[in-house]
Amino acid sequence: MKFVYPACFYKEDNERYSVTIPDFDIATFGDNIAEAMYMASDAIAGRVHLAIKEGERIPSPRDIKDVEPDDDSGFVSMVYVDLDYSAPSRDERPIKKTLTIPSWLNQAAERQRINFSATLKEALMEKLSV
Repeated sequence: MKFVYPACFYKEDNERYSVTIPDFDIATFGDNIAEAMYMASDAIAGRVHLAIKEGERIPSPRDIKDVEPDDDSGFVSMVYVDLDYSAPSRDERPIKKTLTIPSWLNQAAERQRINFSATLKEALMEKLSV
């Protein structure tokens, strides 16, 4: 599913951008405009995903002409969201995986009571930058 919603972007004194999304009454920010756009898309995706999961109505996007920033420093832009691609739409059910590691590494990790599943998940998320 794909969506497009208007959002208001405001450049802050520290060069960051804050973002409000009126159709969902949510806000986010980014260290630069590209990150702010990404974070706005991610925030909308999260709300849409939650609405779908909880059986709530997904609001229709307002016309961009009907959205005005709170002050003159802001601007309005449409934000594209692709739920098929966004992180919140991922299935969160745990999946069992089998892995192979050297015996010495297994023994050392077990001695330190390392949780293999949590460690693998953290490493994969870091590797994938998610």
